[in-house]
Amino acid sequence: MNQAIFERNANLPEPWNTRFPTTGEEMQTWTASITFHALHFNVLCVARTRAEGTWGAYISAVPGLNHDNEWEAVANQGGKLSESVARAIFPGFDDVPYAK
Repeated sequence: MNQAIFERNANLPEPWNTRFPTTGEEMQTWTASITFHALHFNVLCVARTRAEGTWGAYISAVPGLNHDNEWEAVANQGGKLSESVARAIFPGFDDVPYAK
């Protein structure tokens, strides 16, 4: 990861500037923030931050038995949402760039 990305992460508005790595050392222990929102018990949307100071959102059908156990498959294999739809579902990410 290059220095420009670390600088951009440090310049994100609070509290986001503390949730992304700003040094190579922080990168070694950084983990993504994950949140999910059910549109229906069988449709789950997952938002995941990326180390470069962006985020992405994904959607998929799920059995709907336990979203705490189902989000990971959506995050890894779901279809990526368009930015406009993702921002409508996850408004808390307003100050963070969406991953292209």
